[in-house]
Amino acid sequence: MNIIKLEEMLKQFFNEDIGDGDLSSTFLFSTEQQGAFSFYAKEDGIFCGAPVIEHGFRLLDSSMTITMNKQDGDIVQRGETIAHIQGSLQKLLMGERVILNLIQRMSAIATATHQAVNETVGTQAKVCDTRKTMPGLRMLDKYAVRIGGGFNHRNGLYDAIMLKDNHIAFAGSITKAVQAARAKIGHTVKIEVEIETKAQLEEAIAAGADVIMFDNRTPDEIREWLPLVPKHIATEASGGITLENLSAYAQSGIQWISLGALTHSVKAFDISALVQLKGADSLVHH
Repeated sequence: MNIIKLEEMLKQFFNEDIGDGDLSSTFLFSTEQQGAFSFYAKEDGIFCGAPVIEHGFRLLDSSMTITMNKQDGDIVQRGETIAHIQGSLQKLLMGERVILNLIQRMSAIATATHQAVNETVGTQAKVCDTRKTMPGLRMLDKYAVRIGGGFNHRNGLYDAIMLKDNHIAFAGSITKAVQAARAKIGHTVKIEVEIETKAQLEEAIAAGADVIMFDNRTPDEIREWLPLVPKHIATEASGGITLENLSAYAQSGIQWISLGALTHSVKAFDISALVQLKGADSLVHH
C-alpha cells in the first residue's frame, strides 16, 4: 500500500468529519487528558485495516500508543480484540469514527474475498476484483481484496485496455477496435476483449486479444468454448457470478473470475470500540 497516498486520504477524511473542530470532544475534555479504548470484533471474519489504524491515529497525535493484536489477513472471531489505542482523549474521539468506517469496509471486503477464494479450491481459477469500487477508496478496496486472498484486475482506465460492448459498437467491430488499440499502445499494455457469443470469441482470438472475458456466459457455455482459446490468451468470466454459483464457474476451466460484489455491495464488518471508564472496572461499548 502507498502510505503517502494513504495519509493524504486520511487527512481528507478527517477534514471532512472534524471540520473546524470536534465540538463534543474539545468542550468536554482538556488537551492534557489521556484515554484508551480497544477495537474488537462483533462477528467472525478476516481483519483488514492495520495501516489505517496505525497511521490514522498517529496523524492526529504522533505520541499515540497503538498495540495491534491482529494483523491484516488474520482470522478474527467474535469478541476478539483487534487493537488497543491509548493517547489524547480528544484525538482518540476525533479519529474513532473515520477509522472504524474504513476498517469495517476493508474487513468486509477481505472476508467476502476469502469466502470466494474458498469456492475455487481444487481448480486453477483465481478470484479478482473489478472497478466497481467506492469512489475515493479504490486503493483501500483493492488492498482488502489482496488481503482476502484475491487478485486485482486493472486499477483504473489507465493501466490496461478493456474493450467492452460499447467500445466495440462505436469502433465498428472487435477486429477494428483491437487493431486501433494495438497500433498505439506500448508493449507492456494488454488488451482484454469482452465477448458474449461464439462468433465474437472467434473474432477476438483472430484479432489477437491478450485476454478474453466471457461476459454473462454460463459455466456450460464457457466449458464448451474454452478449447477454442489458444493457451497464450488468458480467460476470464464475469457477470452474474455469486458465491452460490462461483464453484461451478471455477470448475469450468476458466483462469480468472472477476466479482464486482466483492467491493460494490459488501455489508460493513461489525467492529466496535470498547472504552475503559475512568476510575471504574466496567467497560462501555461505543
